[in-house]
Parts: sequence; structure tokens; C-alpha cells
Amino acid sequence: MPEELKITILRTDQDLEETFGREGLIDFLFVHLGKYGDSREAIENSIDYAFSNEKGKGGFILVAQDQDEIVGALVINDTGMEGYIPEHVLVYVAVHEDTRGLGIGGMLIESAKELCDGNIALHVEKDNPARNLYKKLGFDESYLEMRYKE
Repeated sequence: MPEELKITILRTDQDLEETFGREGLIDFLFVHLGKYGDSREAIENSIDYAFSNEKGKGGFILVAQDQDEIVGALVINDTGMEGYIPEHVLVYVAVHEDTRGLGIGGMLIESAKELCDGNIALHVEKDNPARNLYKKLGFDESYLEMRYKE
């Protein structure tokens, strides 16, 4: 575990710009999500959604840092729903490849669980080794998701 690990909560664009900058966070997520990630545009859209004040939107970002370097990041989007759809979606969680296996991802997820009021859903690829971490942290495989794409 990095000696000076700090987790920062970002709730606005101003929070992000005062710390890591939008492009810095997008770059970190894009690189460290690797083959399980999305386009830079999709990552930016999730950040916009998290910081939105529109009804039914919102969320937050957690960033783990060692001194001034990002070593992990997590994005939560709120769904605006309750009961039949979880209130929150864990959109992204990524840990710097040099610090994987040190518990940073687990710390980010546990922090997110404490901050979320309601259930949290996430999507994970079948072959993603992070599935084991998610199960260990209390997530279960409730549903098989199917998508129709035009």
C-alpha cells in the first residue's frame, strides 16, 4: 500500500479542475481500465453525468492518490430510480497497473458503498479478474444482462 494514500471525493467540475483536471482523470481511466474500458468520450460522458444537477442524474468520483499521483479512480452514476433498478451504478473503477493487488480497488469500492444511499449495480466482463473482488466485497451475480444494439 502506498505510504501516503489519500481518497478524495469529487462532486463538481470545479473539484476536478482544482485537483487532477478533466483530461488527467480521463487519461488515467482510459489507460488503466485497459481492455475492459471504454472510449475517452464514454468516460467523459460518465463524468458529465456524475456532476450533473439535472433531476435523476448525479453521482460522484473517488480518486486515490499517493502524494500527487493518481493510483486509482472510481465513477458512480446515480440512476434516479429506486427499488426495481439500483439507485447507483458503479461505472468505472481502475487502479494503476503498478499498484494493483495492494487493496486500492477494494478501498475505493468500500468508500463508495459508504457514500451511496441505496443499492449499487455494476457491469463486469465474464473474463475480468476483478469479478472475484466484487464478490468478496458483497456484490452478487443477480442477473445476466442482454443488450440489443442497432
